[in-house]
Amino acid sequence: MNVPEWLTEPVVIPITDVLAWVVIGAFLAGALAEWTDRREIARRTTVGAWWLFALFWLLLIQHFAFVHRSIVETLLLFVAVPGCLYVGWLLLQGRDSLLVLSRGIAYMGLIYMPFLMSAWARGLLIEVVAQQSYFFIDALGFDRITLTEGQGELGGTLTNTFDNDVAGVNDTRVVFACTGIESMAMFGGLIAAVQAPLRRKAVGVAVSVGVIWVLNIFRNVFIAVANAYQWFTVSWIEGPVIAAFGLSDPARVSFFFADRVLSQSLAVVALVGVAWLISRWVPEILDIAEELLYLLTGSEVELRSRAPSVEDPDATHSD
Repeated sequence: MNVPEWLTEPVVIPITDVLAWVVIGAFLAGALAEWTDRREIARRTTVGAWWLFALFWLLLIQHFAFVHRSIVETLLLFVAVPGCLYVGWLLLQGRDSLLVLSRGIAYMGLIYMPFLMSAWARGLLIEVVAQQSYFFIDALGFDRITLTEGQGELGGTLTNTFDNDVAGVNDTRVVFACTGIESMAMFGGLIAAVQAPLRRKAVGVAVSVGVIWVLNIFRNVFIAVANAYQWFTVSWIEGPVIAAFGLSDPARVSFFFADRVLSQSLAVVALVGVAWLISRWVPEILDIAEELLYLLTGSEVELRSRAPSVEDPDATHSD
């Protein structure tokens, strides 16, 4: 598949970086209006935030489809755009229960955006993830791989590259998207948004961040090793992957299959599993899951009454 060169240029990122702040600001304004009991202003402000969010994801389709070349993320974006428009429309019709999910988006942004915008924080996070991933690569005995300096996404150099000794095979580089910060910010924001005792929310955040961090480290180990050892250079995988991602070099098949197909698909399953685990401490998060299921099915679904939870002596007290 030949892709026009202009489609592979990362032209939208400067625009979406600015728009991201606008979107988060709109969600925060809606949350503030709700907190001060100005419900109608909160509703209308949050509707605008969701529709701006739809525009944000629409602009990123080119980046994920042709620059990043991620099938899973591109499909999710095609769901996200109409999904955000639909949430805004439901809010406009008076479904105020979606304001909890909206608060979660605002808090996600507060966690995620500092890492996105600070070169120092971003670089530190990348290097810590790379070093911990290499610790396990080395401990498992994969001696083709060494950790070296490479180019940072925002310029300069970082210790973020898994160099391998196989001629003709590209090295694997840890970038910001490999840190798992998006998933950690997502759970942190959603847990912060619900009404629950602070102690249970703190436990939920700690467990979700810990589990996601460990899973992400082993995801990076798997991708780096699969690439260096060319685990997926078999004909029945090579043909479809080369066609799907527009590759010209068969040596890149193992990386794309390990990362863009296996890891990203399993990540969706893992996030559902983490949500189920967190619901044991913060069952209130299932209220958000019920809203998401309503968006998908159009039917009210009862989840919270079925979920086992960890006993909390302070359960009668709320924040």
